[in-house]
Formats: sequence, C-alpha cells, structure tokens
Amino acid sequence: MIVEVERARLVPLCRTGRDTGRRARVRALAVGLAVSGVLLGTGCDSVSGIPGDSGSTPARESAGSATGTEPQATAAGAPPSVPALPPVPADAPAVGAVPGVPGAAPALQRFAADLRSGDTAILQDSCWTIPPLTVQAMYADPGAALSALAQPGTAVDGTLTWTDGITTVSVDEHRVAAGYACGRVSAAGAEPVYDAADARHTVRRYLARSIGQPLDPADQEDRYPLVCAADPAAWDPQASGAPVVAPLAQNPGTLDGITGFADQQISSQPLTTGYMAVAVPVTNASGITQNRTFLLEQGDDGYCIGDISS
Repeated sequence: MIVEVERARLVPLCRTGRDTGRRARVRALAVGLAVSGVLLGTGCDSVSGIPGDSGSTPARESAGSATGTEPQATAAGAPPSVPALPPVPADAPAVGAVPGVPGAAPALQRFAADLRSGDTAILQDSCWTIPPLTVQAMYADPGAALSALAQPGTAVDGTLTWTDGITTVSVDEHRVAAGYACGRVSAAGAEPVYDAADARHTVRRYLARSIGQPLDPADQEDRYPLVCAADPAAWDPQASGAPVVAPLAQNPGTLDGITGFADQQISSQPLTTGYMAVAVPVTNASGITQNRTFLLEQGDDGYCIGDISS
C-alpha cells in the first residue's frame, strides 16, 4: 500500500513556487500549468502518511512496500475487498444520537475511540480521506472534539453536526454508512474549511485508485465519489453564469491505463472562486510521463474533480 511506504518519510521540506499571474481564461490557465510544469503552489500535506513536496528528494512513482522502496506502480485488476469493521468498543466515548440517522452515533464512536487515544498515526490511517497534516492539526485537541461529540447531534441538508457551543464537529451524512466517520473540527459557528491541501489530496486519491492502489480498500467511487456529479449540471469554472455538466462526468475514462504518478510533484493553484487547478506528472502504459492538470470544484463536503487537461 502507498501509505506503508510513505510513513517512512518524515517532515518533508516544502517548496513554494512563484505565482505567474491569472490568465484571462480558466481553461487556458489549466493548460498552461500542464504544459509548463511550473509548480505554482506545492503541497506540503503530511508529516507521515502521504508525502508532500520535498525539495531534496527526486520525484518517484507512488507505489511500493513497507521496505521503503518505491517501484513504479502498475495497474491492478479488481478493486481490493473491504474488511468488515469491528464492533464499537464497549468503552468508546459517548456520542450524541442524531434524530433520523441511527448509524451516526456508532460511526462517530469508532472515530472518537481513536481520537481519545491521541495516536496521530492511527488517525491518519483511519481518516485517509483527509490530508495527513490536516489530521494532525485538526485533532491536536481531542478533548475539545470529544466534548462536542458528547452533545445531541443534528442533521441539516445532509450534514451531521455536534456542538458544545465552543467546538463543532461535522460530517457528511453519507459517510456514516461506512460505519466509521472522521469529523471535521471547527470553532462553533464557523464552517468547516476545505483548502488547497484537500484539493491535492482529492487528486492523489483519484490517481491512487487509477493505478489500482487506493489509499484504503474502501476508497471506491461508488462509496466515496471524487468525480463531480453530472446532475445537477453545476460546472462553471469560468464564472460564465451558464453551468454545464462537468466534462469528467461525461468521460470518466480520461486517464484509463495510467501506471504511475509523481506524488511529490503535485502542485495547486486557485482559479476563480470555488475552483482549484492541481497539476501532477502522470505516466501512461507506454512509459511516457506528462503533466496533467485537474480542475476541481469546491462543494459543501470538499472538492470534486470536474475536468482533466493535458
């Protein structure tokens, strides 16, 4: 698994690229990023787990084993099976029930038990949908999150929320179906923050799936969608006021047949409000590596990928 290799790399040296300026058209900017390979906003996303950018380490393909080697990844066949979750620990912290969502409390109790342990590595493994450095920062004060989770929960527009008036923990309702859900922690009254690290991590997960090595066996599109939905048509990175269906939703096989990607060269650049460009070198079955640019849209539950350009 990718995660096993990357735990061996601690505290990457982050590089900060130069912003070359906004292009007149969003699509032109995305293509320019892909062709030039300029790193406009590099991703120092982890201390352990998935590496960010390291100025002293040459880029390698994202794959390998626990020995620390990183051979080029190869596409796999069927997705790995998803192991069953153990029962909720008898001594798990209390989590307030959410009216109408009976699975919410047990899913958050499993998370709360790991949160109480204070083991960052366990949380990074379990909360693989979140960038590892974000996990480390967001769960630095377990007591605050556990205090919020102990309160009665609410469900509004697909978002489950627990708050004690000081701290809020929120999670998307569809995440509780997996039986383990990692809450986003924020100050009471503040919206959960999804930033450039989340955008880069979304692309990283998408590419890891594409080469047959998802960050977790459960990370499959039907369970954890990463591609922007076709309905409703909401794709409008140029802020034209006339949204369309996201191109990747219409052509999901755009990157079929890739064999690897240079994880440590993932970079990002904000576009129009609510959109992000993420560039990464991708290798195809012929052994040719070229920079591909992913365009992402930010929604209430994070980023989705709407287009891929070369």
